[in-house]
Amino acid sequence: MNNAQEIDYRKSKRNSRIAWGVAIFFALFWLVVALVPFVFMIVNSFRKQFDMLSQGVFHFPDPWYFDNYPNIVKNGFFGYFGRSVLIVACSLVLMLAISACAAYPLSRMTFKARGLIYAGIVAMMSIPMHVTLIPIFKMTNAMGLRDKLFALLGPYVTFALPMSIFILTAFMMTIPKEVEESAEIDGCNKFSNFFRIILPLSKSGLSTLAIYNGVSMWNEFAFANTLLTSPSSKTLPLALGQFKGEHSADMPLMLAVLVLSALPMIILFIIFQDKLVKGMMAGAVKG
Repeated sequence: MNNAQEIDYRKSKRNSRIAWGVAIFFALFWLVVALVPFVFMIVNSFRKQFDMLSQGVFHFPDPWYFDNYPNIVKNGFFGYFGRSVLIVACSLVLMLAISACAAYPLSRMTFKARGLIYAGIVAMMSIPMHVTLIPIFKMTNAMGLRDKLFALLGPYVTFALPMSIFILTAFMMTIPKEVEESAEIDGCNKFSNFFRIILPLSKSGLSTLAIYNGVSMWNEFAFANTLLTSPSSKTLPLALGQFKGEHSADMPLMLAVLVLSALPMIILFIIFQDKLVKGMMAGAVKG
């Protein structure tokens, strides 16, 4: 290695170290920004109702109060939790099925209206979700579905579809056409190709969409608050209203509700984070 090559190597190594240092700094900064509020929420959920006023919110509880979590369970927390799990699971299954069926012809077939349909789906991504609250409320009333859990199924699925179809179409385009052509030589038709080849190869993309949309549906408040009224039909984001008094709020108790509400999504993300990253990377690169 001559002097010029050695200088270039050292400069490249120095630039690489600087880039890694900057990346690690911002990663640690974002970790602190994301972690501090969650730690604050957990610590203050172990206080009595007025301890936050007397002790301050940035000190550890003295003493630690553990009755908030049993009180939540006694007041029907798992009812709200179960309804949220049911509606989110049904919405995701229906949304993924429709998205896959729509993305397959848009990504693998050529027909006249393809560009127009795809442009229309992309255009629907620009419609604000909450602009439709009043029309959907009137439709729900007219159909006799108000205050029924499955009234949320339509809005949840409908507003998740444009982005999901857009992402899944881009993902399916990365699957080599030779795989499908080989299957057709062996006698597979379009339906067989879809169910036996394209869907199994799209698991990472489907997992990404399930996590992305699942978090949004799990935390959705506006439609749930508008369409559901009785405590027996309300979902988890509405549970906070049931754990406060008429003239006062037990903030540590409400923080305990928030902790239990956030835990399922955090656990699912930890378990499926590799699939999420794999799906995002695979959909971003044309294979």
